[in-house]
Amino acid sequence: MGDAVGATDLGRRGLARTAAGLVGAAAGLAALLPVAKAETKAGAEPLAPLAAGVTYSHVGSWDVAKLNQILTADAPKFFGITVPLSPARSGVALYRVHYPSVVPEKGNLPIMASGLVAVPDGEGSRFPLLSYQHGTVYQKEQVPSFPDQSPETGLVLAQFAGQGYVVTGADYFGMGTSREAEGYLVKGSQQQATVDMLAAARAVLAALKIEPTKLFLGGWSQGGFVTMALLERLEAQGMTVDGAATASGPLDGFAAFSGFLDFPRGIDATWLPILFILTAFSFENYYGVPDLARSVIKDEHYDLARKLYERESYDAASLPTTVRALVRADYLSPRYFASSAYGRIISATLHAYRWVIQSPVRNYYGESDEVVTPGLGRIAMTYQEAMGSGNKAVSAISTGKTDHRGTFMTAVPQWKNWFDAAGG
Repeated sequence: MGDAVGATDLGRRGLARTAAGLVGAAAGLAALLPVAKAETKAGAEPLAPLAAGVTYSHVGSWDVAKLNQILTADAPKFFGITVPLSPARSGVALYRVHYPSVVPEKGNLPIMASGLVAVPDGEGSRFPLLSYQHGTVYQKEQVPSFPDQSPETGLVLAQFAGQGYVVTGADYFGMGTSREAEGYLVKGSQQQATVDMLAAARAVLAALKIEPTKLFLGGWSQGGFVTMALLERLEAQGMTVDGAATASGPLDGFAAFSGFLDFPRGIDATWLPILFILTAFSFENYYGVPDLARSVIKDEHYDLARKLYERESYDAASLPTTVRALVRADYLSPRYFASSAYGRIISATLHAYRWVIQSPVRNYYGESDEVVTPGLGRIAMTYQEAMGSGNKAVSAISTGKTDHRGTFMTAVPQWKNWFDAAGG
């Protein structure tokens, strides 16, 4: 079966647009988009306009009882493990933010994106700030700005915002209220979404007369990759980051996807095919490579895969449970995968550790993780320590025999203890 776009044709025009867009993509946002009009949504206060098109609305408050319910019951049930957590000491005010951004891969196309700002109640006016990057989700609203639909966001809010941290989180392009197609693991756009959300959050906090102090980053799974990609962008801009922590972060996409294809494990998650579906369609849309998804996915699964990506109704029982059942047979050849348009995009873009990291970083990984192998969990530390006498900025920390969800639940209180010790 032939690759519909050519095994070695990476889509020169799409990648050229990406390279150009990554340079200075954040400049001039105020000129690109006008201030958004105020609007009213059910259960929310009217959106309050700020400079440069940023708006925010109060979408709810979680009291101490709700936060502690998450910590003691909801999170242990969802993540399948019970670990010691710090009880909430204050409630949290929740704000949905809409902010202007641009799509680097599409010539800095102006768009609107969404995210969350959560502020502790009655704790003063100066707080450390945690930018949280969310993991893979199946629905558009299972993201930070809809926290009731996002168990991972709920845990982070209960553990951090309930303990005196401001928490922010971008929904990524195509998620939340964004009208774009999803840009799953499209690195430049995910960097843009998060760096612009961080700027928007600071504008909202200024309007609320809140002063951020320390800056911390954290993310789980896909969000672990995005956290390190955001750190790469922030360090390139000279911004101080006081600590970045990940859990189950696939920091080298080529190693991860090659492993799924060439060296499958008995414990591999049955939902790994979804990663191939979301990346194949996202890369096709954002890098401008026609029929890329069709070149990766077998004909008999293509329509179902498209429905999944576009968040249409589909028969979940018909979804393949192994990667090899989903992808065309050609991709089971390591040489073919490496030279294909799909593989070359992954190789060129899906890494978030190959620079001289200067901020303190801790990458947490599980010994029984069904998605991220221990070797992948340690890859950033290994790479940094390979530099001469060794860059010691990155530490890889095992959470023991934990699976993908258990690794996150175990890591979160360890993130907090570390951030607290750093002055959070």
